[in-house]
Amino acid sequence: MHRSHRPWRKSSYSGSHSHCVEVAMPSGGPPSGHALLVRDSKDPDGPVLACGGRAWRSLIAGIKDGSVNGAA
Repeated sequence: MHRSHRPWRKSSYSGSHSHCVEVAMPSGGPPSGHALLVRDSKDPDGPVLACGGRAWRSLIAGIKDGSVNGAA
């Protein structure tokens, strides 16, 4: 995946902790319907997940309502 993007951002709630995800909008707008890019802040040169808007909204809704709790 091409890594051209706007600056990566992480939540202000994360403070100086490095255990976070960061998000960025693809430059020039979302390609192929991808709403944003997501990466692990501990591995900025590692894999990048391209996430569509519907999937992103579903993930956030699941985190908020407790149906996605991060336990694996």
